[in-house]
Parts: sequence; structure tokens; C-alpha cells
Amino acid sequence: MIPLSTLTKAILIATEIHDGQTDKGGNPYILHPLRLLTKASTEDERIVAVLHDVLEDTSYRLQDLVTDGFSQSILDALTALTKLEGESYESFIVRIKQNELATKVKILDIADNMDISRIPTPSEQDIKRIEKYQQALRILYR
Repeated sequence: MIPLSTLTKAILIATEIHDGQTDKGGNPYILHPLRLLTKASTEDERIVAVLHDVLEDTSYRLQDLVTDGFSQSILDALTALTKLEGESYESFIVRIKQNELATKVKILDIADNMDISRIPTPSEQDIKRIEKYQQALRILYR
């Protein structure tokens, strides 16, 4: 058997774990992390991009990623990108800012999330979410 690269392993995990999930526009959710992956600059950014919602939105846990052999820098970035229970969004963004790799991926994530062209009929809530993302970008770019 040919050993899998770390990036290939990350893509396979994300594809399996997000199977059946859809985004706000009804599209397969996996397309979101894959879009981020294509915009990332380094292999570590690509790995974190494709896995960025795995810990927050699925049953996959940090220990699973440790077992899968991901590096500490990948684990640290993914931990930073996982919103803690009870944590305000602003505190979450400030915490992300402490990790350079997580910051780069979160900027890609927010840029993709701000593209409401995938939502057939954007609501007032969608517009408010974009305003929240604009504030987050101001923090991340400081």
C-alpha cells in the first residue's frame, strides 16, 4: 500500500466526516473547505483549511487527529479555529489572531463565507452575518 501524504489524508478525513452535510445554500458542505484549500499558499495552510470545521461541526475530536498523525502546528491551528462553548465571537477571533496559521486560514474562511452568491435569497440575517465577518477581518488584519 502506498502511504498517503498528510494533505491527502486530511482531504479524505474531511470528505468522509462532512459527507451528507450541506451549507446555507443547500450545496454539499465539503465544497467550502475545498474552496479554501485551493486558495491556501502552503501545504500546512491547505491541511488546516480542509480540516478547519472538523472539530467544531462534527464528532471528530482532537485526539482523532493526533492518532491520524497530524503535526503539533496543525493541531494548534485547528484548536485555535474551534470556537469554545460560551466563547463570544469577538473573543474567538482575538484567540485565532494568536496563531499565524489559524489566522491565515480564518481570513480565507471569512472571505468564502462572505460570498452570498451561493445563497439563492439572502436574508437580513445573512447581511448581518457579513457585517460580523467584516469586523472579524478588521481584527485579523491588525
